[in-house]
Amino acid sequence: MKRLSVLPVLVFFLGLVLQSCNNGKTYAELKEEEKEAIQRFIDKQDINVISFNQFAEQDSVTNADKNEYVLFSESGVYMQILDKGNGETMEDGRHEILIRYMEAQINESGELDTLTYNTGTPYPDVMQLTKSGKSYSATFTEGAMYSYYSVAYVPTGWLIPFDYLKVGREIPARSKIRLIVPHSEGTQSAAGSVYPCYYEITYQLAR
Repeated sequence: MKRLSVLPVLVFFLGLVLQSCNNGKTYAELKEEEKEAIQRFIDKQDINVISFNQFAEQDSVTNADKNEYVLFSESGVYMQILDKGNGETMEDGRHEILIRYMEAQINESGELDTLTYNTGTPYPDVMQLTKSGKSYSATFTEGAMYSYYSVAYVPTGWLIPFDYLKVGREIPARSKIRLIVPHSEGTQSAAGSVYPCYYEITYQLAR
């Protein structure tokens, strides 16, 4: 399984400890509750989870008609590809990516609580993505995510799909995916409070 370049998560450790103390739950208990929330969401949405091996055998696609999501077991991220895009395979180097997205927290009942989105505005979010071999890193440079969280940090869960997409420059060439992202691969807020998120995202190369 490919590993992504990630920012150190040790900075969140103190926040996790404080969060646990505040609500009387240990970090292990919070992670278990997160796992249960994800499973409830999967059950309620009638999601068909497939393994990475099956995903690879299907030419790295998921069947949306069957509501398939592939589970990346190492990270705990689930992904559904709605449209791979009709651009080219991502090459090494820096790329400016335009993003449309919806972000929602998956609550304890397996329901969605919307956090932030940019689907209703004329301006996409923008991130600078760097690929080096099998590694990716990225920072937000403008947009709703950058404004809402006041940090340039891009969730590592957002970078996993790029190995399987062909992001293009024209609107018809955009890639579209859905993600279920645990706190460890999510925003700094999700990491600090231990909650999972659901995303619908389109990626497009800037002109």
